[in-house]
Amino acid sequence: MPHFIIDCSENILKTHSEDEIIKQVHSSALSTKLFHKSDVKVRVNTFEKYSTGEEKEDFIHVFANIMEGRNREQKAHLSKTIVKDLALMFPLVPHIGTNVIEFERVTYFNKNMLDPNYQFSMP
Repeated sequence: MPHFIIDCSENILKTHSEDEIIKQVHSSALSTKLFHKSDVKVRVNTFEKYSTGEEKEDFIHVFANIMEGRNREQKAHLSKTIVKDLALMFPLVPHIGTNVIEFERVTYFNKNMLDPNYQFSMP
């Protein structure tokens, strides 16, 4: 269920491919032990046109969309882990950040949940 949406400047891809970035964020998320391996979804959006204040500098921002139920410490650990791992991968990128957004279980629905035998579970 967790969806990690990576927004980044197009220049980021000069040092690492989209696949490498996806694998890193997937690995970072799994290392927190908050999610099942098969549930983690990661996507990348690159931007040619953007602003980072008064200068146009490279950036990476990960929007972590997760199901409610984790405590603040777990969510903070998830954010810190992703930023730390991406900073190691991209030591020259000045802007790297993450934020966690929670889905409400009662308002979340996907196609698999149409199956009458489907049961939602958490790790």
